[in-house]
Amino acid sequence: MSVRNAVVTLVLGLLAGIAGMWIGHQFFAGDQGRGASLHDLVHEELSLTPDQHRELDALEAAFAIRRNALEDEMREANAELAAAIRSSDAAGPEVEAAVHHFHDAMGALQTETIEHVFAMRRVLTPDQRAKFNERIAQALTTDTQ
Repeated sequence: MSVRNAVVTLVLGLLAGIAGMWIGHQFFAGDQGRGASLHDLVHEELSLTPDQHRELDALEAAFAIRRNALEDEMREANAELAAAIRSSDAAGPEVEAAVHHFHDAMGALQTETIEHVFAMRRVLTPDQRAKFNERIAQALTTDTQ
């Protein structure tokens, strides 16, 4: 692998990681000047029944554990990448392994986030689901400048 290819791979990996984290924060972070989070919408604006609250709380608790583990794995992969870059004169197997580790963790986080969104939707009524879907569409298409 040439140095140029290694740099391109590194930059793409970092951008993909940032995109993955952004998606997670768009859906699940609290109000930070850009409107309510998906969590806030679900729990404060959808008039959930007590059973729905319980089901969603259980889904969110399980997802939070998995999300935290995958975010830790992404940080670990970034540390591996930093160490590999420090100790290498050119992109080699260590750099490539670290990039793949990061991509695997980031991809798993994105997949699990989407699965969590669909699991949440299954708990909602059709009217609630329509509002939920609209918020998802806004989160995915709104420019974050």
